[in-house]
This record gives sequence, structure tokens and C-alpha cells, in this order.
Amino acid sequence: MSSLLFQPCELGRLRLPNRIVIAPMCQYSALDGNATDWHLMHIGQMALSGAGLFVIEATAVEPEGRISAADLGLWNDDNEAALRRVLTATRAHSDMPIAIQLAHAGRKASVARPWEGGAQIAPSAGGWQTVAPSPVPHAAHEHPPQALDADGLRRVRTAFAEAARRAARLGIDAIEVHGAHGYLLHQFLSPLPNVRTDAYGGTLENRMRFPLEVFDAVREAFPHERPVGMRISASDWVDGGWDVEQSVVLAQALKARGADFIHVSSGGVSTAQQIPAVPGYQVGFAERIRAAVGLPTIAVGLITEAEQAESILAAGQADLIGVARAMLYDPRWPWHAAARLGAQVKVAPQYLRCAPREVSRLFS
Repeated sequence: MSSLLFQPCELGRLRLPNRIVIAPMCQYSALDGNATDWHLMHIGQMALSGAGLFVIEATAVEPEGRISAADLGLWNDDNEAALRRVLTATRAHSDMPIAIQLAHAGRKASVARPWEGGAQIAPSAGGWQTVAPSPVPHAAHEHPPQALDADGLRRVRTAFAEAARRAARLGIDAIEVHGAHGYLLHQFLSPLPNVRTDAYGGTLENRMRFPLEVFDAVREAFPHERPVGMRISASDWVDGGWDVEQSVVLAQALKARGADFIHVSSGGVSTAQQIPAVPGYQVGFAERIRAAVGLPTIAVGLITEAEQAESILAAGQADLIGVARAMLYDPRWPWHAAARLGAQVKVAPQYLRCAPREVSRLFS
């Protein structure tokens, strides 16, 4: 098989059949953090797609950490039981490795679902008090977050660790700690929202401190043979904000702490960001971090064509390719990519007869 995209690879001890990663995509369809039948349908179809790894959407480690009230959660027994139901049904028909992204939205929490406008809902309007490194709102008109004190920091760290233990009990194959897109851990990293003057603010070392503490807590709580990595925003796309060179330092620190991979995205922390949203606009960040650090690196961001994904791997810019919205548009994207690249992909036996005659050897 000549296609790089369909060659197996390893994240720590987890072997993936190919290098397509279904990146986390919020569905805003949970009830009190509990997975619903929508998640059964969504995760079920993604697990039959032929990708190498599926990462469950941003999953809040405490209620206040949800982006919206309809976010998935993993902070209590009910959340765990609801997700177990979905995973049990999915695994009866698919052996695709499944990871989960553990997250806390910080000051970007308490918003309406995207199709309901996505605006922040203040506590007085039925939302909740958000938390952040500093009492600086994401947008000037929003209700200010509450700065996390020592007890708050301890509570959030503990919540991440407890969610990791729940993920382990569920048989989750890997964890991705969410340090991107302007959510809580990214808020600590970036000097734009983090104006603290204590040990968690100011210098790069201080701003990295809490995200690294959270990573350490998750790594300790999750079985050592299963991989843990982090998703980061490699740039705020704002002068004076977080950038790729700081991301290299963070990735080096994560590697030293036993991280198995890094998933490279960008943006989300500032309304002043200027993002050139062109195909592959974030790939250069992944390339820089991979070259400097050597961690298995996932590139993501407007990678929609099989040939585009193949060229990124061939150029050594990344080790894996994250596909998100393109998977929602075409849940058989890996099938079609394999057909275009002359590769094979594993499918459920119920689908073996559907390969077009011109690619009759498509399915392994």
C-alpha cells in the first residue's frame, strides 16, 4: 500500500490502522451532560467511517466548564452511565479506537447553542457564573468571569483527573486534554486573557504552569499504557498573544511529562484575531512543532481533500491528519480518500458489497 494516509501508526502503545483522525466536534445535544440518542447516531456513524481514530467532542469536567448547557459532560455517575450506553452499542459493531477530549470552557462557557445564536447567557438570564485566570471577559459586553483562586484551581485539576478515571473505566483508548480555542487552559497560556500577577501569570513559565498541572493530573489518573496528548492553539493570531514559538516550548514541556501526541489548531482566545482561513492554514504550525519537538503531531484545519492530506504527510509536516467538518459533510470521507489514493480501508461486513466496480479492491 503506497498511500501514507493509510499506513498504520502508533500513539504511545495505541496502534491506529491509518492516519485519519476524526477531530472533536461539539454536538450540543446532551441533557445535563448526559449523552443521548443523538450521540449514539453520531458516534455510531463516525465509528463506521474507516478512520483510524475517533475523538469524542469536548467533554466538560464540571458543569461550569460546559460551553453550553447542552454540552457533553463526564463529572458524575449519570454522565458515565449515559456514555457507557453509547460506547457499548458502538463497540458491538466497530473496533475503531476511541479517544475523548476533556475540556473546561472557562470564560467562554454559558452560551446558547450555535443554532440559537451562540451568545453568552448571563447568570441573571439563566446562565451561570464563568471562571477564568483573570476577571477579563471574552467580549467587552459579556458578564465578567470570576478569577480562579487556589481552591478553584485545585477543584478544576481534581475534576480533570476524576474525568480521566471515568474515561478509563469506560475503556476509552486515549485522552486529549483541550488546551485550545480560547477555552480555560488556553486562557492561562495566552497573555491576552491572563493578567495574573501570581505564580500562574506573567512569564511563559508561569502561564504554562496550570495547563501542565492539569496534564500531569490527567496523565497520573489514566492508565499508563493508554496515550494522553493535548490540543493547542499554536497562535492567537493577535500581536502580543500566544504564538508558535511559545507553543514549541509548551510542546517540549508536555513531551518531558510523557505526552504521546500534540494536536495543533489555532485561534479562539480573542475577538481581535485575524485568521487567514485558507486550505491548510494551520499546517505550518504543526510542521514547526513537529520538527522542533518530535512528538507525533496531528494537523487540522480546512484539510478537505485526500490528495491534500497525503501531501502534508509526504512533506513531513505532520504525522496524522485531523478531519472534522468534512466528516460531517461526508461521513464516508475515509472510504472516498482510500479510493482516490489507491488504498484499502476496513469496513463493517454489512457494507462489503457496496464498493463500486472500478474500486472493487477498496475494502480490506
